[in-house]
Amino acid sequence: MTSKQHDFTEGSIMKKMILFSSPIFLTNILQTSYQVIDSLWVGNLLGPEALGATAVSGIVIFTILSFIIGLNTAALTVLSQYKGAEDNEGLKKALNAFVVILGLLALLLGIIGFVAAERILMWMGTPDGTLPLAVTYLRINFVGILFLFGYNFIATVLRALGDSKTPVRFVLLAVLLNAVLDPLFIAVLDMGIAGAAYATIVSQGTAFIYGLIYSITRADVPFTVPQIPGKEQAKKIFRLGLPSGMSMMVISGGVLAIMTVVTSFGEEVTAGFGAAQRLDSLIMLPALTLGSAINSMAGQNIGAQLWERVSDITKSGLQLIAVVSLALSTIVFFSAEWAVAMFVQDPETVAFGTMYVQTVAFFYPFLGINFVLNGVVRAAGAMFQVFILNIISFWILRFPLTYLFAELYGERGIGIGMGLSLVLSAAIAAVYYRFGRWDKIDIMENKKK
Repeated sequence: MTSKQHDFTEGSIMKKMILFSSPIFLTNILQTSYQVIDSLWVGNLLGPEALGATAVSGIVIFTILSFIIGLNTAALTVLSQYKGAEDNEGLKKALNAFVVILGLLALLLGIIGFVAAERILMWMGTPDGTLPLAVTYLRINFVGILFLFGYNFIATVLRALGDSKTPVRFVLLAVLLNAVLDPLFIAVLDMGIAGAAYATIVSQGTAFIYGLIYSITRADVPFTVPQIPGKEQAKKIFRLGLPSGMSMMVISGGVLAIMTVVTSFGEEVTAGFGAAQRLDSLIMLPALTLGSAINSMAGQNIGAQLWERVSDITKSGLQLIAVVSLALSTIVFFSAEWAVAMFVQDPETVAFGTMYVQTVAFFYPFLGINFVLNGVVRAAGAMFQVFILNIISFWILRFPLTYLFAELYGERGIGIGMGLSLVLSAAIAAVYYRFGRWDKIDIMENKKK
């Protein structure tokens, strides 16, 4: 029996938003716990240098993969609009085009990342004691890049069709396998940090294979034998996907640049920032969840030309993110020191991680506003506009402010600059949502009038 696919063009918006986003939230928690478990084993079995290596490498992986992730977002927009317009033939053709193009790009970027790993890490200023570990961890992860891409893409397709429950199974499988394989490979088989990387790709590979088999044999996903996509489908993917992919490159490149500020303060701060990033990811979960859910919900309604419901989706999303993110920020703020200490025991590392988390915790509701508003305009196809917004957010605000306040106040200034940039980014996103012409964009042929 297949999981239920939601039709967002009718019924209670808030009820469906909660029902649809709850499994996505659970999926995101599992994905976060995946990183947390990995960091716990690495930090406690191999020490602060290895933990710092996984933190730096993780940012590089996200940077190299970000173009693919951006195209994945374009897939969510296109497929959800075809779903809302009830255009099954268009849906099938678009799905084939995304499979072919994204698969080839994932392989290409995997090769580039493997070859350039050491040079990138050196450019980031990775500490000498951390560099060899980071190179090993990074290169092994790039060997399994297709697995990471694969099961995330399948989850995106299912969400575009209105099914957010099934992807939970893929991620849960990966988390459970990783929790078992990490200590086995790291300690029992004495593979060190390479063992943590191998545990990751084996877990993700298993989840990908399971997801592929499930989608073909049990779900109503119109996958076909991959064929070279038509010219119009390919043009549409690149017209939407290139700015979406570049948008993600801008985001991850900004994170990469911020990491160069962090590494300049030495190994203790780098390791503490790595532990803090795991807690950061918990605070960000509501924003990530609603951004994805709203992209699907708004996309279906835009495809069906139900603009009043699109406006109501925005209002419901902002209300929900305000309540949830404030509650989660409070919990993380008061448990910061205990939580950071789970990852590493070095006093200086714990002190910086705690200070950073408590500084930025209550700024993350503003990040939620950004995700909600950008999720709606992205669902309309405003990929280039979101690209410009992200350039402003990361390269005009976040990186310069983080660098400036770190220069003024030392390591304490990292969190201050980060938090201030989130407030300003939310304000700019709100201005574009209110006055931009994103609702005039048409990305479908023969769209209902």
